[in-house]
Amino acid sequence: MKKASIALIAGSALFITACGSEQIKEEEKAPQLVVTAESSDAQKQAYALGASMGSFAKNRLELHDKMGLGLDTAALKAGFADAMEGNMQFTETEIQTLAQASDTALRAAQQVEADAKAEAVIAEGVAYLAENAKREGVITTESGLQYEIVTEGDGASPTAADTVKVHYRGTLIDGTEFDSSYKREEPISFPLNGVIRGWTEGLQLMKVGSTHRLYIPSELGYGSSTAGSIPPNSVLIFDVELLEINPEA
Repeated sequence: MKKASIALIAGSALFITACGSEQIKEEEKAPQLVVTAESSDAQKQAYALGASMGSFAKNRLELHDKMGLGLDTAALKAGFADAMEGNMQFTETEIQTLAQASDTALRAAQQVEADAKAEAVIAEGVAYLAENAKREGVITTESGLQYEIVTEGDGASPTAADTVKVHYRGTLIDGTEFDSSYKREEPISFPLNGVIRGWTEGLQLMKVGSTHRLYIPSELGYGSSTAGSIPPNSVLIFDVELLEINPEA
């Protein structure tokens, strides 16, 4: 009788274990929820929320990796799961402090990278202008502006108080074109004292009918600021054709 009881208990345990294994296998086989256009609004909205969080986390991971500040992906996922379960391993205050520390480290690494890029661009510009100044026909002014006369006109020269009408094409030292009134097939008029210093100075050296090429150091251009597609600290090259002084409206 005792042997029979033991056999029954053992058999029951094996049955339970087998059932549990089958259940786990079935759960593993169970397809994940697929949200489509036909899903309910609640499902689609929840999916969008999760996708937004996932995209933020993915971008942050990639940014940290790029800056050499690798985040632990497994720990990130664990934090998300714990937060969803209301079982975080740190207090809210500790979480905020740790997140701020991560932000601070990331910003510091980005600043180091930005400073290195700025120094490289400045050095490249200085070297370019130094070499360019040696070319025949290139004139360097006291401010550091360089220019060469492509064609010489015979009209008057503007003052800083004048409004001028010009055609122009602007490029970076690598030849990248960032603006052109020629492409727009429309010249532009502007007060000469309302533009970058390199233009204010350079156009006063021109006569109506002239075309000059201006080589503008970054400090006479946009400096450390970004202007449209122009990177910070860029040397600017402009081909400028002076059409009129104080054109009629």
